[in-house]
Amino acid sequence: MKQNLKKVMAFIKKDFQEAVSYKLAFLMQVAPIFLSLAIFFFLSKAFGQVISKELERYSGDFFSFVLIGLAFTNYYTLGLTSFSSTIRDAQLKGTLEALLVTPTSLSLIILSSSLWAFFFATLRVLLYLFIGAFFFKAKLMSNYLGAGLILLLTIVAFCAIGILSASFIMVFKRGDPIYWIFGTASAIIGGIYFPISVLPSFLQKCAALLPITHALEAMRLLLLRGYGLEAVWPQIKILILFTLILTPLSMLSFKYAVKVAKKEGSLTQY
Repeated sequence: MKQNLKKVMAFIKKDFQEAVSYKLAFLMQVAPIFLSLAIFFFLSKAFGQVISKELERYSGDFFSFVLIGLAFTNYYTLGLTSFSSTIRDAQLKGTLEALLVTPTSLSLIILSSSLWAFFFATLRVLLYLFIGAFFFKAKLMSNYLGAGLILLLTIVAFCAIGILSASFIMVFKRGDPIYWIFGTASAIIGGIYFPISVLPSFLQKCAALLPITHALEAMRLLLLRGYGLEAVWPQIKILILFTLILTPLSMLSFKYAVKVAKKEGSLTQY
């Protein structure tokens, strides 16, 4: 256990040092937050009343609705891309084979390689919420404990999809249908920028197949309406189901991808 913790800390230290070594790029990841929120704040002033009826379920404030979508989409994007980008980066640097032959479990390598990214994403989410509430007067409730539970389930579900994505990168190097399907669908019909109730009925059914739809629904009811966990129990059950199905499937697929890559001798190829 102690040895595994040291390995995890080594991964975090490596990724932190690499991130801060590019100081301008590091700062530029934070700077656009204020600008993007300002854009949606003024859009809410101009067009928020157009869909005010659809927003009644979420306190009726378009900016607060979008704020939750923008903030927590950080985790969705990271979950889908972090593992595959880590694998791709290791392939390009020629370190993937050396990493996989170390006496470290595959699951530990996968999880540790993205811990720093999730830590930084958490800082971004908190900054989104702080700026939205302090500068733009977003109406946020204080049910953060419930939101934390939803967030945990959401991260696990997103990460499972991301590991499936990394499996394709491990074998095929380029081309990733998992990211294309889930990423595109989530951005368009996942409820990030508008309520899914404005979509045609068949697209609403498609949206129900995406984890982000249920995650954002629960987050908004907790943080915009102050509901308790019992009110979002349907979303919790669905997220648990996603987690139970996708997590073992993703780990099995990644182990199989590593096995195929080793057999073909393509770990060092890119």
